[in-house]
Amino acid sequence: MNRAEIEALQLDRLRAMIPPLLAGNAFFARRLRQAGIGEELASVGEFRQRLPLVDKRELADDQRRHPPYGSNLTYPRERYTRFSQTSSTTGTPLYWLDTPESWEWMLGNWRQVFASAGVTAADRIFFAFSFGPFLGFWTAFEAALRLGCLCIPGGGMNSAVRLRGILDQEATVLCCTPTYALRLAEVAAEEGIDLRAARVARIIVAGEPGGSVAGTRAAIERRWNGARVFDHHGMTETGPVSYPCPRLPDVLHVIESSFIPEVIDPATGQPAPPGMPGELVLTNLGRIGSPLLRYRTGDWVQPAAKAPCACGSHEMALQGGILGRTDDMIVVRGVNIYSSALDDIVHASHEVAEYRVEVHAEQTLPELRVQVEPLPSVAEPARLADHLRAAFRAAFSLRVIVEVVAPGTLPRFEMKARRWSRIP
Repeated sequence: MNRAEIEALQLDRLRAMIPPLLAGNAFFARRLRQAGIGEELASVGEFRQRLPLVDKRELADDQRRHPPYGSNLTYPRERYTRFSQTSSTTGTPLYWLDTPESWEWMLGNWRQVFASAGVTAADRIFFAFSFGPFLGFWTAFEAALRLGCLCIPGGGMNSAVRLRGILDQEATVLCCTPTYALRLAEVAAEEGIDLRAARVARIIVAGEPGGSVAGTRAAIERRWNGARVFDHHGMTETGPVSYPCPRLPDVLHVIESSFIPEVIDPATGQPAPPGMPGELVLTNLGRIGSPLLRYRTGDWVQPAAKAPCACGSHEMALQGGILGRTDDMIVVRGVNIYSSALDDIVHASHEVAEYRVEVHAEQTLPELRVQVEPLPSVAEPARLADHLRAAFRAAFSLRVIVEVVAPGTLPRFEMKARRWSRIP
């Protein structure tokens, strides 16, 4: 679809959502009426101009006032069959309910992710995540079932057992976080498991930046014997949002048949200048039972300057995928530093097993310190530290303190990595 066709489809689906929300959703009905928005809405642009933004804090406050699920429910509770919970990495967890119809809408989005990654019914997919209350890969698992894939759950296992399952079941696709893909490769080396014997040809990652970061992607592909990495992102509140560009490995496309995306200046809430980075705002167009209209995701993104994309798509292209969270971006001596930019440099060295970042703000000028744990094969850790210091200076024009720590010192992660900490 071209831009005109995309926006016409978005307007049709937005108009179809409004009547059930006005009739049954206390949270958004009030906001829509105050903005004077009804099903006669003239354009997507009018919707953006008139409806205020909503953020996670407002949703959390609503759930505290109307426990346990809040007033952002369009139908009686008896119509809901699915429960999810946010991972609460940025504060109070949110509870989320879905109707069967909303769940089917999310499965449809995941089918687009699988199609872009080249996954077919002939694939055997290993899902290396905990299958807890977080939305995670739940929708991916069920979408793969509908596609006809052999789906192998990896919950309740340690890393060594998961690796044996991947090899024994001859899995051709692995789904996990970027951090955990690297961790599995590390455990394989510790356990003497040769990943060249694995049949994994595709690794679909989500949950944190990494799959669209060149250094991280290359590190995963190298340690998994050339398996190709495909990125994707979503949230418990939004469901699956983007799919990997089939031509450009560092680009994600927003599924604009399912979402209306915007990029704003987080300080003002106004549209970011064209081509400039900002915060991603999303309106879903199919999760009617628990909708989000102009939701501030807290994700930093960089819209591609040119359209259409090299793959021919006119859907919003995010250069570098998700750059980081708005609360993760730090300013050190006037320089904006995204977690994904630092991650790219560290993993591009090919010699780091794990790392940790400390932002020391107790001084007049904040200071960045990075602890790195080298791979066991690294013969000269001091040379690695010198290389990283030079790379950080070249990228950020900053002096970054780099400390090498002993093997096994730093924590490992199976889900989202928590590598950054602030020292007040």
